[in-house]
Amino acid sequence: MTGPPDRAALGTLLRHVLDLLDGDVAAVQADLGLTDYRPRFSPLVRVLVADGPLPIRDLATRVGVTHSAASQTVAQMHRAGLVTLTPGRDARQRVVTLTDRAHTLLPAIEAEWAATTTAMRQLDTELPVPLADELSAVLAALRRRPLRARIADTGLAVRRTGDGRVGG
Repeated sequence: MTGPPDRAALGTLLRHVLDLLDGDVAAVQADLGLTDYRPRFSPLVRVLVADGPLPIRDLATRVGVTHSAASQTVAQMHRAGLVTLTPGRDARQRVVTLTDRAHTLLPAIEAEWAATTTAMRQLDTELPVPLADELSAVLAALRRRPLRARIADTGLAVRRTGDGRVGG
């Protein structure tokens, strides 16, 4: 493994942290026999367990992701045999329901979630600020004022050509 990414390359640094966290969780899931299961499935599974079948749009809202992200994850879950999709009240809506296979895996999924939550609390004791608190603060700050506006405040003048390309 190479050294950590440059601190100034924040996107790379964030992806690296996410890769490390997700990779370790995926390894634990594999050790538990959760084949064809990914860490990104758990938030959706937890909502579906708590709330029952939901349209993808509602599932996305409850999990806090875009409709597109939820739809992509649901498609992966469907291929893994974890959910079924049925038509909703109108032709555009698809309702997501956990399969019997998903219900069979729930004890292992819930055990991994609890252990991961405990491990993250332990990691937080080594950090200046709990990771989830810091990330929530970053999201709130970017909602108040997007990075694009902050970059514009630096005085960087970007001209666009008629076709939308950056010009000189």
